Amino acid sequence: MITDHDLPPPAYVPQPFPPMVIEPVQLEGRVVRLEPLTRAHLEGLCAVGLDESIWRYMAAMIRSRADMHTYLEAALAGQVAGTLLPFVTVSQATNQPIGSTRYMAIDRDAHRLEIGGTWLTPAAQRTGANTEAKYLMLRHAFETLGCLRVELKTDALNSKSRAAILRIGARQEGIFRNHMISHDGRIRHSVYFSITNDEWGAVKALLEGFMSGG
Repeated sequence: MITDHDLPPPAYVPQPFPPMVIEPVQLEGRVVRLEPLTRAHLEGLCAVGLDESIWRYMAAMIRSRADMHTYLEAALAGQVAGTLLPFVTVSQATNQPIGSTRYMAIDRDAHRLEIGGTWLTPAAQRTGANTEAKYLMLRHAFETLGCLRVELKTDALNSKSRAAILRIGARQEGIFRNHMISHDGRIRHSVYFSITNDEWGAVKALLEGFMSGG
C-alpha cells in the first residue's frame, strides 16, 4: 500500500519573478500628487512640518530647519542606498507641500516593500489626502512594480493610525514588542499590517469607493 510518505515531493516550477526595478516616479491624483523628494523641497517642508504634534509617534522629532535638513538628507541617502524611495506630498489645489511619505524596507528579490514614514501637516489631515496618497502608492506597488506584499506599521499607542490602516483594507498581522526606541526614549511596540497582491483588487475597490464619496 502506498502512503503519502512514499510519494515524491511535488515538483517546483520557478515563477518568472525578476527583481523589482524601483526608480523615482511622480504619482498624480486629484487631491494630491507625490513628487520624488529633492533638496529643493526643504523650505516647503519646513513651512508645514515643524509642528511637534506631527512627530509624536515618530522615531525622530523635527522642530527646526536643521532637523528637517537632517531628515531630508537621511531620506536621500536611503534612496541612493536603494532602501528607500521618498516622496513629497503636494496639494493639487495649492501646488504646495503638505507632507511626505515613502517606500521603505524594499526587498526587490522578494517583491515586497513597506509604505511608511508618512506625515501630513495638521491642516491636511482628515481631508482625503492620506487616502489618495495610499491609493496611488499601493496601485503603483502592485500594478507597476509587481509587489506580492506591501507592509505598513505604526506605534501600538497610535490608535488613530491603527484605525486608518485598518480602514484602507490592510490586515493586522501582529505586534513587534520592544521594536524601536522613540525620540523621547520610550521603548515602542510596533503593530504590523499587510496587503497582498491577491487582496489588492478588493482593497482598490474599497479605496476608490472612499475617494468617490461612496
